[in-house]
Amino acid sequence: MFIVLGGSPSGRATLTTVDSTGTLVDTATVSRAELITEVARRERDHPRWVWEDTSQWYPSLIKAGITVERCHDLRLCHRILRLADAARTTELAAAPPNSWDDQPVEQQTGSGTALFDDLADLAVPSDSSDTPDQRDPVAEFALQRASLDAVAEINPEAASRLQLLLAAESSGALIAEEMRARGLPWSTAVHDAALTELLGPRPIFGGRPAKLEALSDTIRGLLQTPGLNPDSQQDLLRALKRAGLSVTSTSKWELRSQKHPVVEPLLEYKKLSRLNSANGWAWMDAWVRDGRFHPEYVVGGVVTGRWATRGGGALQLPAQVRGAVRADEGWTLVVADAAQLEPRIIAAMSRDEKMAAAGRQGDLYQGLVDAGVVDTRAHAKLAMLGALYGATTGESARLMPKLARAYPLAIGLVEHAARTGERGDQVRTWLGRSSPRPGPEWQSAQRAAAESESTAVDERRARQLARDWGRFTRNFVAQGTAAEWALCWMAGLRLRLRALADDRGEPHLAFFLHDEVIVHSPSHLIDAVTDAVTAAAEDAGRLLFGRFPVNFALSVVAVSSYDQAK
Repeated sequence: MFIVLGGSPSGRATLTTVDSTGTLVDTATVSRAELITEVARRERDHPRWVWEDTSQWYPSLIKAGITVERCHDLRLCHRILRLADAARTTELAAAPPNSWDDQPVEQQTGSGTALFDDLADLAVPSDSSDTPDQRDPVAEFALQRASLDAVAEINPEAASRLQLLLAAESSGALIAEEMRARGLPWSTAVHDAALTELLGPRPIFGGRPAKLEALSDTIRGLLQTPGLNPDSQQDLLRALKRAGLSVTSTSKWELRSQKHPVVEPLLEYKKLSRLNSANGWAWMDAWVRDGRFHPEYVVGGVVTGRWATRGGGALQLPAQVRGAVRADEGWTLVVADAAQLEPRIIAAMSRDEKMAAAGRQGDLYQGLVDAGVVDTRAHAKLAMLGALYGATTGESARLMPKLARAYPLAIGLVEHAARTGERGDQVRTWLGRSSPRPGPEWQSAQRAAAESESTAVDERRARQLARDWGRFTRNFVAQGTAAEWALCWMAGLRLRLRALADDRGEPHLAFFLHDEVIVHSPSHLIDAVTDAVTAAAEDAGRLLFGRFPVNFALSVVAVSSYDQAK
């Protein structure tokens, strides 16, 4: 049974009941106060709640002490179906852009390269003047169900996978809001002590902490530029060039290649300056309340399906502050990390049993060494990174042929994805999330290269853009499917944790980072939580890949603070 919520979470709301055949059963209109009571009453029947946006409806329910088991997030599901190659002939995909295509403002983080970060903005643009209140969730839900039915008529397996993806994405939306509301346990005293040790005492009237100011003076002296502001990239670059350094940027990679006394203090300044700006005292004041860090996740914020954040940098907690993540008294942090997830994903997608066997004992990279594919674990990691990101030069590229000979199915899968992208075609994840098509710049370059009067410059540019897009699609299939596995893992784990709740508390998901989760658990439930984490990972593997013998190895530790997990 489905219950579609419409109207406004802060005003009057409508609850429309829809049965499994899509037939409207009844509709009720309630006030905001009545809505809380009505949701609590109806949740006992385990419906799937259908609403425009989980981030709009769910927070008020959580605040009232209500958590729901299942939902269907219309905005997230619309985006998936709009781009899905399997649904390209449906009415939803063919419809003009409208307000359901609008995307929230989000901060991109952690997707690997600038190319992948930039693609997060490639949602279908909306030129509609509709407002959210004009959206009809019942009509949109019917349209989405019709899209799945249309896909099922042509390809039942594709429809089944898409349905699983929509359910997993919607479950992720519930988890994101629950983690934001509960927060990650955080000790401001430990955080302050770490900052003071690394940066010096907190400045009373703003400005740079003492150690940063001392490093600034050192840098100015070594570059003989008394008025230099090391935070100004343009001024710093000019000063470096005047000092004889042959650099084109102030990146740490370029600086490390230089031999000059200023390099070491400048690199230290950059590291500490980033800590101060990204996770310093101002960050703590803004994001930590009542002993909890409350991140704002953006589910599917990157086009591969990975999450992003609207702020707070939850996907980039540096090692220097992880000691501040501390379990409450009588509670424990259970930290679980999926090892070498993406290589295992491509092994499962391609049905490459030899590569799957390499990871059977836990460390897939060491498995490559034991199988005689490469000579060292470091080389195994380099070779696999080359496969996933399309290395064409260096040691990684040199090792790639060995990997391709040993595992032709797995490497063939990512190579095929790369060639598909180079042609400008879409690729898809295991469950059917499809990559966007390249933008106007790519299209223009390919047209210019195909013209009879094209120049060598035109052709080189077209080839470069094609290769860049091929690198994106190569990684899209692996990263996107890994994100799907992680969603299914968390969705199953969430339900298992709820079942473990007793009168001493409920273990719950408190943090998520691509292939890593933290569960905050009453200490007496550690063993049960550890079993739940492992069982949920096994369930996610079977849910996606059936009986294929791939092992999604986990590292699971119980600690009192996050820094102890590494």
